[in-house]
Amino acid sequence: MHDRGQPPNVITYSSILDALFKNHQVDKAIELLAKIKDQGIQLNFYTYTILVRGLCKNGRIKDALEIYRELLIKGYHFDVKMYNVMIDGICNKGLFDEALSLMSKMEDNGCNPNCITYTTLIHALSKNGMNEKAVKLHHEMIARGLSYE
Repeated sequence: MHDRGQPPNVITYSSILDALFKNHQVDKAIELLAKIKDQGIQLNFYTYTILVRGLCKNGRIKDALEIYRELLIKGYHFDVKMYNVMIDGICNKGLFDEALSLMSKMEDNGCNPNCITYTTLIHALSKNGMNEKAVKLHHEMIARGLSYE
């Protein structure tokens, strides 16, 4: 692209980052991210979504949470899909209290949990012997008029 006089833009880089994460090449994705920033290209919310999702799915929850905090400081608002990715990643690391806390913060930020949010948490809690918390969430989900998909 450079040879043709059309340097890659944030959309091109976002697609490459997505492919790298999907192929579990996290280190290469992080290297590319540094290159993007060095070039002064501003990341957009779509790129941040790819980063958070890719980091969560590849077990880099700490890095994903760092980006999440950075985005909140910048005034970005996550949608329910992004929160669900974060909650799932946190549950996969066994950090159930943190996942429940994130669901609470999600609501504080004006984003209502959906059935996927609840089922992710309920499944993770019951799988790990936290049946009381799972039952409580199940009742809360039903009270909100949500059902299992």
